Order: sequence, then structure tokens, then C-alpha cells
Amino acid sequence: MSVNGGPRGGKLRCTRKRTLAMIGGVLILIIALTVGLCVGLSGDGNGVSEQQDVPVFSIDHQANTFLLNGQPFRYVSGSFHYFRALPDAWRNRLRTMRAAGLNALDTYVEWSLHNPHDGVYNWEGIADVVKFLEIAQEEDFYIILRPGPYICAERDNGGLPHWLFTKYPDIKVRTNDPNYIAEVGKWYEQLMPRLKHLFIGNGGKIIMVQVENEYGAFNACDHDYLNWLRDETDKYVENKALMFTVDIPNERMHCGKIDNVFATTDFGIDRVYEIDNIWKLLRGVQPTGPLVNSEFYPGWLTHWQETNQRRDGQVVANALKTILSYNASVNLYMFFGGTNFGFTAGANYDLDGSVGYTADITSYDYDAVMDEAGGVTQKYELVKQVIGEVLELPDINLNPAKRLAYGKVELTPALELLSAEGRAALSKGTPVTSDKPKSFEELDQYSGLLLYETTLPSFDLDPTLLQVDDLRDRAHVFVDQQLVGTLSREARIYALPLSKGWGSTLQLLVENQGRVNYDRANDTKGIFGQVTLQLHNGGALPLDNWTTTGYPLEAYTVEAWRQRQTEMNTALAPSIAQQRLLRSGPILYTGSFQVTEVGDTYLNVAGWGKGVAYVNGFNLGRYWPLAGPQITLYVPNELLKVGQNSLVLLEYQRCNKTLNGAELPAVQFDAVAQLDGQSGEAQK
Repeated sequence: MSVNGGPRGGKLRCTRKRTLAMIGGVLILIIALTVGLCVGLSGDGNGVSEQQDVPVFSIDHQANTFLLNGQPFRYVSGSFHYFRALPDAWRNRLRTMRAAGLNALDTYVEWSLHNPHDGVYNWEGIADVVKFLEIAQEEDFYIILRPGPYICAERDNGGLPHWLFTKYPDIKVRTNDPNYIAEVGKWYEQLMPRLKHLFIGNGGKIIMVQVENEYGAFNACDHDYLNWLRDETDKYVENKALMFTVDIPNERMHCGKIDNVFATTDFGIDRVYEIDNIWKLLRGVQPTGPLVNSEFYPGWLTHWQETNQRRDGQVVANALKTILSYNASVNLYMFFGGTNFGFTAGANYDLDGSVGYTADITSYDYDAVMDEAGGVTQKYELVKQVIGEVLELPDINLNPAKRLAYGKVELTPALELLSAEGRAALSKGTPVTSDKPKSFEELDQYSGLLLYETTLPSFDLDPTLLQVDDLRDRAHVFVDQQLVGTLSREARIYALPLSKGWGSTLQLLVENQGRVNYDRANDTKGIFGQVTLQLHNGGALPLDNWTTTGYPLEAYTVEAWRQRQTEMNTALAPSIAQQRLLRSGPILYTGSFQVTEVGDTYLNVAGWGKGVAYVNGFNLGRYWPLAGPQITLYVPNELLKVGQNSLVLLEYQRCNKTLNGAELPAVQFDAVAQLDGQSGEAQK
């Protein structure tokens, strides 16, 4: 049997098995056995099991269809990434998807989540991918597994661990670079054996395993790498599932096509009008077999500082019906989007220079078929009706969580991040001194903030221009801990004036807003190149002798500080606490709220500036209501408890304190999301 994409691949793999059958056999019997295994049972040798009592998933290249247990099979699947919902919510989300008629689940595996530091692995909690897949099987899904190792997915660095660039500064990811393939090999050695029992040839329900991800869109076009990854994947899959690729339908599809691996494509509602041409492009690299759209987009991703992306539900349903009319299999990306909790949201970069760097919002609602909290939408009902025309709809009763408003919560300013106390509580180890600023990767820091400090020389211009080359991504500029301006990669602002007499210590507090997840292969973070002051003669004076302090802002560190602060009952000096604009640096605000009934809710941070929010020691993610369009952060009911719950805001820029200062700054917990700005969430 074989999991490869065409008849040639199946016969080659079955030839290797033929030797095992030669004991006491005759040539005619061997030939008959080969034909039976490689053609007669599967049509091309894809995914045939030697054990007839184990389900068989294969391809019939004559009938251009999948075969499941020898019968024609077509899947309608939905994408749901386990790392975008809390584990206690997995079953509910999956059951809601199954109720819509889906017969398959599509999910990525995120390398960086499971391997956060070199040699460190995480398989617990939200990283328990095996538990997630086993629940999916229990909920009657076939599974399409997409282990990457690069996944894009609007996740930080496209799911590649940041420490690759710490360990190998010149690494060329997604190529045949010996360092890269060595690390992928180590990763697969950890991941794949955990999944073996889930492959359909071993009695599980994983029917397909992806090799790489939209590689045709990557500039390398390195087939030595792709062939190596194919063989490395098959080493663990062992012909017990179908290996496949996904590529954007264009002239570069050949760069993503791998010999003997089944090819599929992806497209959304904006390209359905040219569906015949898309299928023609796919047939150019995959002449036979079923037609598959592995990513049909019922919504789209959204960046900060842009309008929230929305797609009309009826248009989506009509487009889905068109795809299914070709007897194609299809995966809806995303069916349930969820949330980029913590610092996991990625970013995009327009290589033609028209847009540049843009960071993804925290919500991955995606205007998907289900909403961010896993609820049924109008789009869900429309899509379900279409699916019901080709697949049987199961009889499933849904029990959605309540969505509750917990009202206003006052917050007390409790800690200045740049103070001695703030550094002691939240910084990472001993500050590092160096001639040039150190990057996040050089400090093996995933995300958060880096503080760069140096002594200002005397300068002969007043004002002079401070210039920071290649900033990634955003810097609040202080002199003697007094804010003098902000630099931004997104806004392409890399310089600001400094005046004499402002002070002697220059401080650049740099925020990682998310590594680019698509196309760019290396989006390291921090300050690169030179930091200079303009001279009277038009030249530039480089600044050196930097001290770099890391603030990873990991949830357990913030929670440990909050608990100590609660016990000590300390507060900031009134002069600092009264600030509306945070001119002396970020401030941590703390508060608590009572819950009598647990439900989903939304943290409304309207009026605040930019920062990070933590509930009960869990990092909800970045907020930036000043930029929008996302105003609220989703708070899953699974995080809350009856009784007192804690809230911490690390605010970078401004709080929503009233000008008269009569009340403490506050947030509120709403029952309705606001992802389209202040006006509220649009109907899907």
C-alpha cells in the first residue's frame, strides 16, 4: 500500500513490500499480489492496509474519487486549531461543527507551542494535541492533520520556534539547510510517534497528513527539501494515511508539488467565478484523483488599524454549493477560528512595499462559520443547509455557554514597569551589556518587551534627530524615564527629535507585535542596524554601549507579582497614579470582580491605549482599542470561577481615567463582542 499521490508512487512503494512476499512464492503470485494491493484495492495504492479489518483510505484515479473501505468517499471538513480554544471547550466546539454535517476535521500542529525552547517540549493543557484528536475521533470526525512544520495560520513566525534563530542566526528555514532539516527531524521524532495510533491504517481516523504548507508561495522552490520532508513524514506515517500538499492556484503550483504526494489547492469566494480555471491549474500538477479545495475561506483575517474583514453568509453558502457541484472535497478555513491568546498572533508583510508590516489582531473570529466563542451564526445555518444536501446531518443537541455581562471593574495602578520594583518583578534575569542592541532571539525571548538603554552624548544641534534603523516593531522613546515619542514599523516612523536638557539616559522600550507568519522566512525582533544622532555637518553619530533588559511578560510571572502585590497591598504614589497619559512608562493595573454565574464574557477596554490583559493568571492577548477594530477581548467561561476573579492590565500608553480624576480607571465585562469598532459586532 502507499500514501503517495499517483500510481507511479504507489507501485514503487509496493515493490519494496514485494520482497517480503517472495518466501516460497512464485512470480505470477507476486505480480498478482502487487496488482491487488496497488491497483485493484485502492486505484493508485494510496493508504491501502494489509489488514482487511482496518479501514482503508485511498484514491481511485480512474473514477477521480477517494475510497473509504473501498467505497467512494467525499469529505466536507472544517478547520479548528486546538491551540485557539481552551481544552475544556474542545468537545463543545467539535460537537457544534459535527452538528453542521461536517464529516472531517482539519487542524494544524504548531511546532512553536510544543517546543518553546531548544530541547523543551510541552504536551499538556492547550498543547495536548493527542487528547484533542482523540476527542475529535469520539465526536465521529475523520481527521486531516497538517503538521507543517511551517503552518502560517496567522500565528507568530508561522508556527516556527523563535529559538531556531537564536541557535542558528543564519538559518534558512523551509529549505534543505542542514541545520533546519536536522531540527525538523528532531521535532518529528518527538511528535509523530505520539500520533501513530491515530492513523487510519492503525485503526484511528487520521486519513490525510500534509507535507509542508503552501510551499509554492515561498520563494525557495527547493525540491531537495520537499523530497526530504516527504520521506521524513512517511517514515512515521508508514503508508497508514494519505500524504498531500496544499497550494495557491497559480503558476507557481509546481514549486509546491512533491513527487508521489497528492496535490490539492485552496481558494475563497473571491475566486469561485474562475473555478474551472482553478481546477485546470490543479490538473496541471495532479492530473487525476479527486478535486480538493483544502482551504475554502468563509471569512478572512484582520489586522490592527484596518476595517474588520466580513464575508456575506449567503455568498459563502452559494460558493460552497458551487464547489460541491464538482463532486469536490472541501475544507472550510476557518469553520471555528477562536482566539490568538497571549502573544501568539502573527503579522503580515507586503513585499511590494505598498503596505509594509501589519500585525494581526488577537481575535481569530475570522468571520468564520462559528463565532469566536464557538456560537452558531446565521452563516452557520446557511452553510449547514448546503452541507445537508450532500451529507447526512446528525441529530445533535447543542448546549451553548451563556454570554454574561459582569459590568464595571475599577482598576488600581500598582506598578511602574520601568521602576526598580518593576524590573525586579518582571524582567528576565540580569540585563545584558553590549556594543549593539541585542535582539529578542539573541536573548532567547519569545515576545513581550525589550528595554534598550544607553547614555546620551552631548550633541551640537538642538534639537537633533534620533534615527533607529530597522526597528521591529514599535518603540516608546524615553529620556530619563520621561516619554518623548513613539517610533513604529507599521507607520514607518523611525526618527524623532531630541532636545538638549531633556536628560542623559536614552531608553527605547521595544514591543514585539508579532512575527510575520506568511512568506517572510525570518522576522527577528528588536533593533537592528544603527541608532544614531544627527550631527551639525549632516553626518550621523552612532550610539553604542547598550544595556538590554528583557520583559517576557509571561503569565506566570505577572500572576506571581499580582499575588505578592495583593498580600503587600502596595500602591503607586499619587503623582503617578493620577496619570492619564503614561509619561513615565507602562503601568500595571489590578482589579477583581465577583462572579455568581459562570459564562463567556468580553473584556471591554474602550478608552485605554495599548497593552496586554490577564484574567486569573491567563494571558488573554494584546489589546489596542485606539487602533481598532477589535475593542473587546474574549474571556472563555472556562477561565472563570464562582467568587472573586482577578484582572491585570499592563497598559503601555494611556488609561481611560477621566480628566477630573474623581474615579479610578475602569474596564467592563460585556455580553457582546465588539470586533468592528465601537459600533458593535456585525451580523454574520
